[in-house]
Amino acid sequence: MPIDAAAVSAGLRLESFETLGSTNEEALARARAGMVGPLWIVAAQQTAGRGRRGRSWTSPRGNLHATLLLTDPCPVRHAAELSLVAALALHDALSRLAAGVSSRLALKWPNDMLLDDAKVAGILVEGETGPPLAAVVGIGVNCAHHPADTTYPATSLAAAGLRVTPNALLAVLSRTILERQAQWARGDGFPAIRADWLARAAGFGRPIRVAAGEQELHGRFDGIDDVGHLVLRLDDGAVRSVAAGDVFPAPLPRQPTGAA
Repeated sequence: MPIDAAAVSAGLRLESFETLGSTNEEALARARAGMVGPLWIVAAQQTAGRGRRGRSWTSPRGNLHATLLLTDPCPVRHAAELSLVAALALHDALSRLAAGVSSRLALKWPNDMLLDDAKVAGILVEGETGPPLAAVVGIGVNCAHHPADTTYPATSLAAAGLRVTPNALLAVLSRTILERQAQWARGDGFPAIRADWLARAAGFGRPIRVAAGEQELHGRFDGIDDVGHLVLRLDDGAVRSVAAGDVFPAPLPRQPTGAA
């Protein structure tokens, strides 16, 4: 499984496995043992893949399961921004690999990519605060397969008519994530990252609902703030900053009984 020559020149290394429990967990174990990044850890399949909040992540062969271990990529206060940086890099990579797909892709806050309004990829950033900070950026892409009966509709590149292999995707992604890291500049360049992310955002300016812990909030997606939190304009006009939650399109208003 190759990585781009520019990534190799920048010192990135690659370790690939047939099977792992979780590429993120493997990267975290390396960090705890003192290994220094940048290092890509990739598995053909995972037996214990996970997403946000401990949810399981379906990880069959044919999809991309990859984690980038980074050592001291930024001050700790900027670490959460890595999810947005990685999402832009993935958008860049797919746009380069599949002509015309860019208009079909959208980024869903905080860490998902949509293709034709269905989830095709997810990003999970975890870390050890150190010092130094060790961040692991897990990226799962449904290249060939996708789960059914999910809370949010899912799809795969193959189901959408796109032939992109995990190897080809990783090769391009290993370069585009370097480019987006350079733009981000350890957090100093986040305003540019924020602007680029919003230009590709799903639901920007439209009604959404946000499941945040025990709460469900309704309002308009007004953007993301200068630390990457979702900005929600509530139905009563108040503005709320949301640090974590699951975003869904707002349901259509119910028609009154007897309406045509």
